[in-house]
Amino acid sequence: MKPDRRRFLAALSALSTLPAWPAWARPASDDASPPRLLLALEAAPDVDPAGWLVSEKYDGVRAFWDGRALRLRSGTPVAAPAWFTARLPATPLDGELWLGPGRFDALSAAVRRARPVDAEWRALRYMVFELPDAAGDFASRAARIASLLQATGNPQLVAVHQAALVDRAALQARLAQVVGTGGEGLMLHRADAPYSSGRSPLLLKLKPVQDEEATVVGHVAGRGRHEGRLGALRVRMADGAEFLIGTGFSDAQRESPPPLGALVSYRYRGRTAGGLPRFASFLRLRDL
Repeated sequence: MKPDRRRFLAALSALSTLPAWPAWARPASDDASPPRLLLALEAAPDVDPAGWLVSEKYDGVRAFWDGRALRLRSGTPVAAPAWFTARLPATPLDGELWLGPGRFDALSAAVRRARPVDAEWRALRYMVFELPDAAGDFASRAARIASLLQATGNPQLVAVHQAALVDRAALQARLAQVVGTGGEGLMLHRADAPYSSGRSPLLLKLKPVQDEEATVVGHVAGRGRHEGRLGALRVRMADGAEFLIGTGFSDAQRESPPPLGALVSYRYRGRTAGGLPRFASFLRLRDL
């Protein structure tokens, strides 16, 4: 056997004895399965913040950096510019790509392009809130995130601020402040929690439930089990904008819906970039 061939086979044999990459560290081209991330449950409106660290809930695109590639929560690789990923540390990170309040649609378009546009990526930030699979409780991981990202000197890499709040009043005040500036709500993470994945009570999301009034301007026929009765109300807000309310009705209300011109109350969770209520649900018919 020739010397060059013997050296090649020896090197190949040595490679076969190396340990396999851990799941989170595989390149996206090797494993595009969904990464194991921690997912939140809904918080009770009267949740006590004692023992939790509280941060803003960003209206962004969840992104997982495995140390080599950036991926969406689905596992799909993100076509981020090479200059952007070159400035990320080798440590796995979990966070949100974010453009700012009310700019989700523009962000989503930028992140999902097959060919990234530099100007769009220079405007966004990577808001980091977790170190996947890292040791220690969340409080210590949050401190490590702040230290790690500060050391990179990268202004687009931001450690999400985590705060301990003293009581429910402080939590509600913080929620009102965030929502008042266009934010979605709050995240509560148990300060003493080790890292885990999947949907867990160790991580909660707290979003406001708001209610307003609108005028009924149309009835949309139902389909499926609602065929022959109300499917949704078309309503008009005070500013003239119209939208549909399709949930929250009793069977009796679907059989005999509020008439045209009636004033109804509805609940919703924040607004879209266009100013329409999100997740609107019928509450009641108002007395005229």
